Amino acid sequence: MEPYQPLSRSIAGHRAIVTGAASGMGRATAHLFASEGAHVAVTDLDQAKCEAVAKEIAEAGYSGSALPLSLDVTDETVIEARIKEITESFGGLDIIVNNAGFAIHSTIEDESYPGVWDKSVAAMLTAHQRIIRAAIPHLRKSSAARIVNIASTEGLGATPGNSPYVAAKHGVIGLTRGLAVDLGRDGITVNCICPGPIRTGITEAIPDEHKEIYAKRRVPLRRYGIPEEVAHMTLSLVLPAAQFVTGVAIPVDGGLTIKNA
Repeated sequence: MEPYQPLSRSIAGHRAIVTGAASGMGRATAHLFASEGAHVAVTDLDQAKCEAVAKEIAEAGYSGSALPLSLDVTDETVIEARIKEITESFGGLDIIVNNAGFAIHSTIEDESYPGVWDKSVAAMLTAHQRIIRAAIPHLRKSSAARIVNIASTEGLGATPGNSPYVAAKHGVIGLTRGLAVDLGRDGITVNCICPGPIRTGITEAIPDEHKEIYAKRRVPLRRYGIPEEVAHMTLSLVLPAAQFVTGVAIPVDGGLTIKNA
């Protein structure tokens, strides 16, 4: 019988980039990683908002640290510059969390549809592979390289009037699976999380009473989730011990995707 092999559940000292980290799930992930001792690049469109999150992290007294950087994930030149800046500052890169996103509803016959489609695919699918491509040389040097792409339960199904978002999130799951196969030889794991109804900026405009009605009707746990619950699943996937998990799409949805009626 093989001897028991202890596997590390610590990301202390690991270097990470989190996109869309100024609010919601990205902010919660940045906080959690820093609290676990990781060094986190807090990236989003607005530099001031990134700095505010980095200040929160610093004031919390975590053992990790935060580097605030503005990042437009649709700009390939900026992506490459930021990855260079992050790796020079941290001395490398171990973890990518592709979280940046938004939701704009548009039906196929709307005049706005082509623009919404282009923007959705650019920010929530094309951006993921560009960030990964820019980071691959650094990830190959890591002993525990992890990529987590944030998709959605909309990547597992669909709701009306949301096809650009649905298509982008289905694409994220496909990209995750394809890259898990391609990068497995390098020991780089690539996984995907599919959040369901979570209390973030995207769902903020929905009245609380409507959230409650929806959750009681559709979600077995009968509530919306909070960003920290998604962040903890992300943490589980980036642990060194998660070295044999790759190519999966994990719903964090309170059971929404398994409920038939």
